[in-house]
Amino acid sequence: MSNSRLSTAIDDGLLTLPAGDIALMRPSASYDVSALSRDDLQIVHGFYPDVAAWQGAGYPVRRVMPDVAVAIVVVPRAKALARAMVADACKTAQLVIVDGQKTDGVDSLFKACRKSLGELPSITKGHGRIFWFAAKDAFAEWTAPPPEKGAHGYFTTAGVFSDGTVDAGSALLAAALPDRLPARMADLGAGWGYLTAPVLARSGVTSLDLIEAEALSLECARLNVSDPRAAFHWADATQFAAEPYDGIVMNPPFHAGRASDPSLGRSFIQSAARLLAPHGKLWMVANRHLPYETTLTECFRNVETIGGNGAFKLFHANRPKR
Repeated sequence: MSNSRLSTAIDDGLLTLPAGDIALMRPSASYDVSALSRDDLQIVHGFYPDVAAWQGAGYPVRRVMPDVAVAIVVVPRAKALARAMVADACKTAQLVIVDGQKTDGVDSLFKACRKSLGELPSITKGHGRIFWFAAKDAFAEWTAPPPEKGAHGYFTTAGVFSDGTVDAGSALLAAALPDRLPARMADLGAGWGYLTAPVLARSGVTSLDLIEAEALSLECARLNVSDPRAAFHWADATQFAAEPYDGIVMNPPFHAGRASDPSLGRSFIQSAARLLAPHGKLWMVANRHLPYETTLTECFRNVETIGGNGAFKLFHANRPKR
């Protein structure tokens, strides 16, 4: 197995880490840490599946950046979040290392950093780039503001899904919900809570659990939702356990980085079937090109298409198979 970019930089003597604590920011569960001292390493993360994986491997995980000698920014897909992470790293570390894939925008981030700092050491490998620099205050303007209410009337922040507008698929699903919904409801992958108001506005609903893996999104949902019938759960929807629900709504994610990954949506469908009571019902929206029909019919006795448009399709399913 070839070395990662970080291991290559350290093993080849191009990058020397100062003594002290290391903060690894938003790494995937498979990120290579073999070149780092385990005793010095702590993970800074807000995405629950990765948090659980790192904790399971015995690493300390925290949400807020600590003061450290080294901060390693693992570039996320969201440009604004990546820049905010660089700004946070510069505030708390002596040395900032930025590592990411080209498809996640690392080259654009490298160009922006060089514009402020001049030439920077860098290694390109494995369809990505790693670069590093002594922490500077040149990127203070990249700091993410607290969640703000946008023109759509909802609080969002850098790094959450559909932070600038209401997602068109979610809006389509909200409009298609029946006038009456089951009593005990859940929203799998609730994001910043857009579907909450339409669900709670239907008659019959006594409770709604918002289940969301991204802590940034859930923080926004808490600001957007004040109805006492709503409860918030920071969790992986595909692993979540609860008393059976009467109904579930969802607009499941379908990306891993920038790559489309239909297996994510299939896992959400399987989880919905597992979480629903025998009489339970599912309402779901999906991008039209995603092949979810087979999984739906494998998991539910009754499946029907209830609408859609050129971009999305809407499903209603009930009686989950056991």
